[in-house]
Amino acid sequence: MSSILFFFVPTVIFMGLVAPLWLVLHYLSKSRATKGLSEDDRHTLSSAMAQVERLEERIGTLETILDAEHPQWRDNESDPRYQQSTRR
Repeated sequence: MSSILFFFVPTVIFMGLVAPLWLVLHYLSKSRATKGLSEDDRHTLSSAMAQVERLEERIGTLETILDAEHPQWRDNESDPRYQQSTRR
């Protein structure tokens, strides 16, 4: 009988206290480790930001060309298509 208690009591203590605490702390550390961006995500984000910067430069260039060739291009209030889209 004492040999059964010798294994049963530590097993119950382990399963009731140590194992749940161990699991909780393990998954907390896992979630903290994966909180940031992965290396692949960082690369994708940096390439997307580079693309955005190139597109912003292109838009700036196009606006400069349009300002030189058609100075009134920003005043589209007389255009019926513009009036329909702003009435919503």
